Amino acid sequence: MPGDAVNIHQTQKKPSYPIIGELRAYLHRYRRDRELPVSYERLRDFQETAPLIDADGRPTLWETVAYRAEDMRTLNEDLKRIYALLKVDGDFSVMAHLYIDRIDFCAFGNSQPFRIRIVNAYNDNPDHFYIKKADASRVYGLELEHLLSPNRLSFLTCGGMLVEEHIPGIPGDVFVERWLHHSDLKPIRVAKELVKFNERCFIRLLGDMRSYNFVVVIMPDFEDAQIRIRAMDFDQQSYNGRKNYYLPQFFKENTPLALYCLKHLRYETSLQYQREEQTLMLQRSEIAAHRLGHLLQVMAHDRIAPDEKVHQLREGLAEHFHSERHLHCQTMGELVRENLETLRRHIGRPVAPPAGEEEFA
Repeated sequence: MPGDAVNIHQTQKKPSYPIIGELRAYLHRYRRDRELPVSYERLRDFQETAPLIDADGRPTLWETVAYRAEDMRTLNEDLKRIYALLKVDGDFSVMAHLYIDRIDFCAFGNSQPFRIRIVNAYNDNPDHFYIKKADASRVYGLELEHLLSPNRLSFLTCGGMLVEEHIPGIPGDVFVERWLHHSDLKPIRVAKELVKFNERCFIRLLGDMRSYNFVVVIMPDFEDAQIRIRAMDFDQQSYNGRKNYYLPQFFKENTPLALYCLKHLRYETSLQYQREEQTLMLQRSEIAAHRLGHLLQVMAHDRIAPDEKVHQLREGLAEHFHSERHLHCQTMGELVRENLETLRRHIGRPVAPPAGEEEFA
């Protein structure tokens, strides 16, 4: 593993950034910003809590909350309406058989989320969604994931509140412990997806992708299984000044994954997979060109990181891409846009890795 690994304990806690008017207008245009029947403050008015225990009997970071008996019926109905807005654009007629089974709260992290467990009364099939404090960084991260990754995301904002769908999958740290060397998984396919995920995070500047901030989806195929890695924490979108913070391979928590790729991939093969994902990202950006252009225009005028972090990152990216264009960027949004423009200029010919870095992507 390279010596320039990211030490998370040296990273200061990221502040929460408000949703500015231009971003709110963007969200409203694309039906992401809606009037919702429940506020975050209303959910905070719980009366009791009980620790939530996992299936193995171990305590979690979550607590199950309880509200006044006289408030529960209307609260549950309003939460069902939010779920209907999130999933079927508000068509409550197909949601009438659902019920709210449990509401959990987690005080850990910036967003202090509530997790709502909703169940189908006909077949007992559960689903979850989250209600959190809104943060512009997270909103940009969710929207960039929707536009530039192979994954579509549903989320809604309302005032200072953010509603997100659940992202299913095996937590990355659990995957490393229990699945990484499983005989049913083909090592090349796992390594290939790690390279692609590494590249997606880097180009769109999604940071802090330690193993417990992403999930792994295993999809059976007619010949072996396919792997998809999905980010599930978007708080660190375009905030940190260190270039390696946006390369998952450099986190010490991800060392087993980096070594796995070095073991199973030749450099020429990893470069092929890297280029494949770059090409796919450009294709996605072209399909959503108008919407992505609008988003990046808003993001380019939004101060979602201190100037010193922007300056530090632009210098690191300029050195990485051997391009002085990054040095003219004044915001994180401009850096994301310049990363994509750099791909457009260089696609079709190799981009040499920086001297002294061992990269699997």
